[in-house]
This record gives sequence, C-alpha cells and structure tokens, in this order.
Amino acid sequence: MKKARLEAFSDGVLAIIITIMVLEIKVPHGEQFSDLKGLIPIFLSYLLSFLYIGIYWNNHHHMVSTVHLVTGNILWANLHLLFWLSLIPFATGWIGENHFSAAPMSLYGFILLMAGLAYYILQSLIIKTEGRDSLLKKAIGKDLKGKISPFLYLAAIALSWVNSLIAGLIYLIAALIWLIPDKRIERALRQNKEAATTNDL
Repeated sequence: MKKARLEAFSDGVLAIIITIMVLEIKVPHGEQFSDLKGLIPIFLSYLLSFLYIGIYWNNHHHMVSTVHLVTGNILWANLHLLFWLSLIPFATGWIGENHFSAAPMSLYGFILLMAGLAYYILQSLIIKTEGRDSLLKKAIGKDLKGKISPFLYLAAIALSWVNSLIAGLIYLIAALIWLIPDKRIERALRQNKEAATTNDL
C-alpha cells in the first residue's frame, strides 16, 4: 500500500472524530447568552480534546512523511492508534456532562495514555521497517516529549480522584508540551532533500 492511502484514511477518521465531538455540544433551548452557561464544561472538554486530536493529526502527518514502505504491521499499528483516538469523543462527552468529575477524568487520562503508547508502537515499527539509520530515527532523537508524557498522564489519572481540576491542568500541560512547534522531522526532511539534490549535482 502507498503511504498516501494510509494518510488519507487516518485523516478521514480524525476528521470524523472531531465531527462527533462537536455534535455533542447541543444547542440550548433559550435565546439568551446566559443559557450558554451550562455548556461551558462541555465546551472546555471539547476544546481540550480538539487540541489533542489536532496534535496527533499534525505529528502523524510528519511521521508518515518519512515512510517509504508501508507494511502490514504498520497498517495494524496505525489502526491501533486510531482505535484509542476514536474513544476520545466518548470520554470528552462524559467529562462535559459530569463537570470534570473523577471517573470521567481518569478514563480520559487512560485513553490518552493508551493513545500515546499506540503512537510509540507505530513510531517504533516505522523505524524498524525503515532501519536504524532512518530519517524518523534521526529526527526524533532522544524523544523527551514521548518519555515525559506517560508520566504526566499517570499522575493525572491518580490525581483525578483527589482533585479533578489539577488533573485537567496536567492534561492541558501535556498538550501544550506537544503544541510547541517541533521542527525536527521537517528539518530532517529538508536536510535529506538538500543532500539528495547535492548528490544529483
């Protein structure tokens, strides 16, 4: 399979996930701005999840851009990642309806933890397929973000039962860490292209 099909399928699933989440924001029956007050928890949970889906879409795009060969293992690993991401709308809706209570917040963290693990598995399989000298391996380096995130999710899951607002803050911090533009793969792709151009000359 060409990687374009893999990326197109993934983009479609992520677009559907966002659509499902926004449909959870129901239009209030009243006509005053005060009638929107009850939607604030739902909107905040949607905003956080939209941020996470956007981060995954962005990083997935960059990661797939380094792929030359799509194997069966990569296809299944990609589906594994999409499975966990597809559960985010459910957890998001549960959080919003229950005003960030403990159980929904801990489930949300578990889903983020498993999605992170699935992303790591996909990344590792791509590196294994492309070789230790692959562009992706060179680009991610020590992958500090990938190593820090699971500990943040685990901390937030535990703290959900103590103070769910602190847990929510940790989820936001984890998202912001990934939101900071990461140019490693773009830089590696550019350097690889420049090297190829130089060799052609």
